Parts: sequence; structure tokens; C-alpha cells
Amino acid sequence: MTQTTTFDWRPFLLTWSGEWADCQDGTSGLEGDEAARQARWLGFPPASEERITAMEARLGRRMPPSYREFLAVSDGWRHAGGFLWLLAGTEEARWHDNGSGLADDFEDYLAEDATPQERKEVDIWRKGLQLDVESDGLYVLMDPEDVDEHGEWPVYTWAGWRAAPPERHASFREFMCEMHREFHRLRAHDGDGGAEFVNDTTRELDALVEVARLDALRGDWERALRALDEAKAYGRPRATALGDQIRRLLGRTYLVYYDGLAADPRYAPELLPPLVVEHVAHSYRDDSTLKFHLRGADEELLARAYATLDQVRTGTYRYAPAGPFGEAVGEARELARWGDTDGAWRTLRNALPLWEPLGPDHLAPLGWVADPLLGPLLTPPRAEELLSTPRGGQRGAAPSPTAGDDPEGLAWLAEPDPGNRRGSYRFVLVEGVEPADLPGRLTDGGTALKEPMTLWDAHRVRSDKREFSSYDDKALMAVGRAGPGWSFAFDAEPAPFNGQRFVSPAGAASEGTRAVVVWSGLRAGHGRPSFHLSVARDGVEEYAFTYEAGEIRTSGAIPDALAPSRFFGRTKEDAAAEQAVLTAVAEEFGVRLPRHALLHGRLHTFTTRSWTRPPVAGETYAVMTLGWGPALVADGTAPEGTGPDGG
Repeated sequence: MTQTTTFDWRPFLLTWSGEWADCQDGTSGLEGDEAARQARWLGFPPASEERITAMEARLGRRMPPSYREFLAVSDGWRHAGGFLWLLAGTEEARWHDNGSGLADDFEDYLAEDATPQERKEVDIWRKGLQLDVESDGLYVLMDPEDVDEHGEWPVYTWAGWRAAPPERHASFREFMCEMHREFHRLRAHDGDGGAEFVNDTTRELDALVEVARLDALRGDWERALRALDEAKAYGRPRATALGDQIRRLLGRTYLVYYDGLAADPRYAPELLPPLVVEHVAHSYRDDSTLKFHLRGADEELLARAYATLDQVRTGTYRYAPAGPFGEAVGEARELARWGDTDGAWRTLRNALPLWEPLGPDHLAPLGWVADPLLGPLLTPPRAEELLSTPRGGQRGAAPSPTAGDDPEGLAWLAEPDPGNRRGSYRFVLVEGVEPADLPGRLTDGGTALKEPMTLWDAHRVRSDKREFSSYDDKALMAVGRAGPGWSFAFDAEPAPFNGQRFVSPAGAASEGTRAVVVWSGLRAGHGRPSFHLSVARDGVEEYAFTYEAGEIRTSGAIPDALAPSRFFGRTKEDAAAEQAVLTAVAEEFGVRLPRHALLHGRLHTFTTRSWTRPPVAGETYAVMTLGWGPALVADGTAPEGTGPDGG
């Protein structure tokens, strides 16, 4: 909204004129520039009230307040920004009336469902008041049909070479303030070797940047970001690089390149990895843009950048800063590796006061967002908690800890999921065994764990398999810790449950300990609603039950707390029954599964032995082989002597 307070135009315009004059060398060549430089005044004599009234009579409209006030100080303006050489006063302002033909061009691009605002931005080329007199292809129009409560008209600017929609400014005053900022931005990045661009405005803004840096380290990131964005609008050095670090942690990654700071060997260990991560996410294998964002870097740093690129793409990048904070990072990685993302975050958070910046332009640890295990920890609440924590030797009030992302127990598995990814799942819990030892209990050959990856990536890798059998049900399982004293193996995409051929892995998994198997297909999109629980100790199944298609089968002495009749057979609310039985299992064994790690993190995986028995004599099965041509499907019948005993 446009501000209602009266703007003091004269000191603003005098300051602008003096700043412009001080950076001129007298060779611009535009008419009137030398006189303006000597007079230190970019404007013209003020317009009288009579002159302004005559203009309004000519145009048939009363001018908006901020433009009227400007004209009363200067009847026109030179060099408004970098591309508008002469701005209209009372004599030059005129209705555009589609003089450029742009109304027709923009109308051709309008979609059928264009918004009212988009249609207004076309109409302005017919109804707008044109203020550009001389420019570098830049059009400046005010919209008389869009009047706010203060009588102000918005100003639109557009140039074909910008390849962008018209830019809207809420009032003439805001337009002129933006043109002053544009003038500063262009001079701040002018490398022509002219006069040094230093003045009261730049000194004030540079001091503001330094205050913002300290505010950010004290944890007042919101105040710091407002100040840095203000200084960035004027093109002040450091402001963009510092602000980009805050924006990156907040997840605002668009056009975040750290303004060349990632090419500085001192800061590259922290800023290069997140830059590479964004490149991988949006480059589509065109690696030339990475070098562009590292322009100015030496060959050694470029080699480091491409090595980091390979590590990020292969999931092998490891964030390993030095000092006490680095030690905490190592501990956090180990916790995240086995699914304890809440514990990993607490470890990082508690060590943040020990973190030290690599230099005066470093605000926070950023390299960890590229680590495949640590990066998924950064949720929006945690990002704000990190930024609110005093660090780098500064003092401030510590923020309240964010709530953990992992609920207790198992009941979260029954929560509705828009993607229906948890309609069916199965898992094995083993007591007193490390996650790394689970393959030895659930495979025939002791398959080693694969490097941590998301479950989606793990299943995508598995999809490269070329042959499938209807009698072979090997599970791809992610592993981790399931609470004090327990480990888990979890399969998020099992095949349909087949109670006739299912073989619980609980017995084999329980050698010398205790194991629990759960398979839920209550909300599966295929097959019949089902749920299975089996518990074994020392290689022998103690009890089990299976609910399938409305029937319950049991074996052994099932504890009252897990009796299937408490959950099934009396209701058709499968989701409610699922939640209740999962809660009972969690309470009975004191276990939990890490939601954040399973849904968003990376975990080690391995492939189990089949969860179904081989076909017996007379049973049919199918084998599908995928090749370059059509899929080949072979139907078969198990011969005599095959099966659980015959092989």
C-alpha cells in the first residue's frame, strides 16, 4: 500500500543529483548533462500550480498526489535510473493511446483464462499516461483507471530487452525511489574504472550491512534479512551474499548464488556444496552453468567444484567441518544413518553455539544441506530454529526447541496419505541386534547393506530387474533403529498379501533373541484387506494371527493386549482397526518407526529372502522376463516332488 505521509521531494532529489554529479566524468554526451553536473541538479525549475492545472485541463484528469508534488519541485527529470534519460514534466506527459502498438501485441499473448490484473496490464497501453520522453527502449506509463484510496496511480515500466512482464510500482513516488535504487545498483557494479562511488547513502547502507551481519549471528535473522534486502536493492557489496545464506536455509533457493562468495577459497567449503545441490536439481546435466556461477574462481577451485558435483550426484558427499561443531556433525550423521533424525537434529542444534564462521561474510553452517544424510533434516521450523540460535561468538536469547518430527510408536503408519504410499507395508523388528546385522538374519547369503538412499530411489534401482516370478517375493527393506534395544527392516511397497503361501521371517530373524513381523494390507489398493502379526523367540514362532478377507487365523498363546478379536471382526473401519493394533504392538514391545527418515530421509537397504514358500505340486506360477521387445510371460506348473520339502 502507498504510504500516506507527505514525501519531502527536494532533499531526496538533491541527494540523488549530487550522487549522480560526483560519479560523472563530463563525457556522457547527452544534451544538458554537463550543465546538470555543474549545477548538481538533475531536475528543472518547479512547475507552478497554474502550470500543473493547465496540464490537468489538457489531459482531462487530476494528477495523482505524488506526481503533483514532484512537479511542484521539478518539472521533469533527467536520468531516472539507468535507462530513462528524460522523464516527462507538465508539457511532455501525454496519453499513450497504443502509440507503440503494444496493446495489440500483449493482447495476442493473453490466455482465455487471463486474470483481471493481466487484462488491466494490456489496457494500460491504450489508457495509460506516458511519462518516458527519451529512453533506451523503456516505456513508463501511469494507469489512471487504477486509483488507490490515496488517489495514487500505479506506474508500469517495460522494455522489450528485459524479456519480462511489465513491472508495477504502487505510485509515482515508489517508482522514483526504485529508479534511485536502480541508479545505485548500476553504479555499484560499474567496472569502467570511473570515479569511486562512495557517498553518504553508500556509507549508511554499508554500516547497515555490518549491523545486519551481527544481528544474524545473534539470532535476529528476520531483522537482519530486512536490512540486507534493503541494502541489496541499492546494490551494496556483501548484502546479497549474506542475505542468500539466510534465504538458502529458509528454502528460498531461487536465484541464490551467494554473489561470487562461493568462488572464494575461504568460503567454498560451506557455500560450494549448497550451490552444487541446486545445480544438480535444476541443471538437467548441463554443467556449464555451474562454471558461470563460479566465474572468477581459479582452476583448483573449479576442480573442487566438479569433484563435489560428482559426489552430490552419487550420494557420496560428506559434510565434515573442523572443530567441536564438526565432531557433533559426525555424531549427527551416525544417528541419521540409522533413522534417528530427531536425535541427529538435536545434536546439531546443541552444537550450534560452538560453530565458528570461516570469515566475516559467513553467517551459518550451510555445507550440511548437501550431505545426503543431514540435508533431509532441514525442515522449515528447524531452519528458523537454526537461524535464531546465537553462534559465531555472539550472544543472544536461545530459541525454544522445535518439536520432533517423529511421533512415538507405530500408529502414524495408519494416517491417511494422499499418495497412498502406505496403503500396504511390512516390517520386521529384532531385539538386541544392530541394524547392520539384519541381512544376516533375513537373507540366505548375508547380503551387505547398500549405501543410504531414499526409498523411492531404492525401488527405482530395483526396477532395473529383468525377471519376475509370481512365486518369488523378495522384499527390498530399509533398516534402522526402532527405539531402545530394537532394530527394524521396513518395506514400503510389498506385493499383495497371500495368506496361503506366506512364510513369516520372524523365526529365522529371532535366533538368539526375539523378532516381530507385521504386514498390513488393510488399505491396499489391490488384493483383499489383510493384517498379519507374528512373534518368535530363539528361532521358534511363539504366536501369530492373520486377518484376511474378514476371517481370523491364530496360533500360539497370543497376549490379551494383542488378541485379534480386539481389533478385527467387529468393524469395517479398517483404518481405525489398523491404528489400534499398531498402537498395541508398539506398547507391547516398546518400539517405534522413524517417520521422517522413512518418508524423507535416506537409509541403508538390502533385499531379503522370499516371504512366500515355493509352489507345491500342481500349483501354477508365472515368470515374466523383460527385454528390448515385448515382455515374455511363461506359465508353469510345479512338478511332483517340489515344494517346501522337495525344493
